[in-house]
Amino acid sequence: MKPSNPGVLVGLVVVFALATWGVLQELYSQIPTVPWTAIPTLLILAVGEGYTGWLTRARILRKPDTKPVEPLAVARLAALAKATAYAGAVFGGIFAGFVLHVLNLLDLPKPRQDAIVAGGSFVACVALICAALFLEYCCRVPGKPEDEE
Repeated sequence: MKPSNPGVLVGLVVVFALATWGVLQELYSQIPTVPWTAIPTLLILAVGEGYTGWLTRARILRKPDTKPVEPLAVARLAALAKATAYAGAVFGGIFAGFVLHVLNLLDLPKPRQDAIVAGGSFVACVALICAALFLEYCCRVPGKPEDEE
C-alpha cells in the first residue's frame, strides 16, 4: 500500500467544495442548518488517531515498556488512516463549500451560524486529515540504521 498523496487529498477538498457550492446555489433555502456536533466528533477522532499513531510508533520502534505490535494490526491501522484521510478530505470539502456559499450572506442569522459551524467543522476535518496522515506515517516499518550494513 502506498502512502496517501496530499495532493490528491487537496484535490478532493477542492472538488467537493465546488460541487457543494454549486448544489447550494439552488438548494440552500430548503436545507436545515449545519449541525454543530460535527466539530467535537471530528476533533475526538483526530485526537484518537494521533494518540494511536504515537503509541503504535513506540511499539514498532520497540521502545522500553512497550509490547511488540502485530503486523496485521499495523496494516489495519494503516488502512484506517488512509480511509480517514480521504473521508476527512471529502467532508472538509463539503464544509468548505458551505462556507463559500454563505460568505456573502453573513448579515443574516442562519447563514452566519452556518458559516461559523461549517468553518469550525472544516478546521476539525483538517485536524483529522493531519492526524490520519500522522497515523499512516507511524505505521511505516523503520529502515535499517545507517551504521548497519
